[in-house]
Amino acid sequence: MDSLLPAERSEIMARVRSKNSRPELCVRKLVFALGYRFRLHAKDLPGHPDLVFRKCRKVIFVHGCFWHRHAGCALARLPKSRLEFWIPKLEGNKQRDQQSRKALIKDGWKVLTIWECQIKRTERLESRLRRFLDAQR
Repeated sequence: MDSLLPAERSEIMARVRSKNSRPELCVRKLVFALGYRFRLHAKDLPGHPDLVFRKCRKVIFVHGCFWHRHAGCALARLPKSRLEFWIPKLEGNKQRDQQSRKALIKDGWKVLTIWECQIKRTERLESRLRRFLDAQR
């Protein structure tokens, strides 16, 4: 059973955004500070990647662990109520992510996925971003 009233839960869920989330803003700020320039949310690419580097054909997705089912992550736990709604919804997100990734790779794009839980380790994230973006620049 949900510990919040329906109106409270609705207010919380209304604040969830698909663009400009806190993890995405953190990654964007870090990439910009490293000296890279990018475009946002390309509608012409499968999955609408969060950061797009067209010249080197690379994209970065910033995924929330809950919404995109990060395997083995504590943030990816299932809700306790309305499982008949949540399981298909979250699994659909995961399948759509896989299809988008495959389509991008097939079209010659390099793809990097950053998970919400990885944002906390800034040094490790910076190193990973630098390796991804510097490779075959």
